[in-house]
Amino acid sequence: MTDTKPKLPSPAGTCDTHMHIFEPGYTQLPGTNLPAIPGNTAEYRKVRARLGITRTVIVQPAAYGNDNRCTLAAMQALADDTHQTRGVAIVLPGDSDAEIARLTAAGMRGIRYHLMPYGGVSWDTLNEMAARVAGHGWHVQLQMNGSELAGREAQLRALPCDIVIDHIGRFAQPIATDDPAWKVMRSLVDSGRCWVKLSAPYHGSKTGAPDYADAGNTAKELIRAAPERMLYATNWPHPSLKNNFPEDAALLDLLNAWAGSEAVRQKILVSNPAGLYGF
Repeated sequence: MTDTKPKLPSPAGTCDTHMHIFEPGYTQLPGTNLPAIPGNTAEYRKVRARLGITRTVIVQPAAYGNDNRCTLAAMQALADDTHQTRGVAIVLPGDSDAEIARLTAAGMRGIRYHLMPYGGVSWDTLNEMAARVAGHGWHVQLQMNGSELAGREAQLRALPCDIVIDHIGRFAQPIATDDPAWKVMRSLVDSGRCWVKLSAPYHGSKTGAPDYADAGNTAKELIRAAPERMLYATNWPHPSLKNNFPEDAALLDLLNAWAGSEAVRQKILVSNPAGLYGF
């Protein structure tokens, strides 16, 4: 943890749309990641103060499966007179409609489909679960190896709710403009029902820190295409990393540079997430 702050002060209402909380007392599922640095509410309070974040979306960790208790407790613990929270839950086919309604009342606004190894969900249940949560106003939050988007356009366009794609699509960089998976993502973005989190540029970057120029080029292309559906996120505490942790203020500096203007920065940090998550 450092005391570094971003070069530009964050505007009022800045929202971190993707982070996780890990606390003792919850069962870790086999094969999943726990963070290598403390990922509790006390540490996140320091991060949000340093970055100027006043709204947070807490995403259920894959490590806890559909036991959403830690995330629900964190949503309550981190909410106060100056800070608002929402959540994204893991809900499985065996969970009841009453449970989805309970989670909605508690502030959940999306269902997480972490389609990576040990994520606990699969493409073959996506249609069923999207239909079940759509009536509650939820979106589907997708994380996968970007190459998996190839051939998925028809399935994803048919979903009855919005889609949010994590981590700039999590492509192996650089991604060519004629790559089939990239073309699907661009088509989804152009549809008006797909949002993208401009987060975790270290996933798939070959140019690497501090600028992650290859992932940055992808992010800037997405911003040019649809600035009104781009989102900022920290991905704190970076649970898949074991060393070489990024400086969170430097990642926010990158986002601010990618935005290219104050008007676009305001959309990405404030107004876009406010509309999507109902702040």
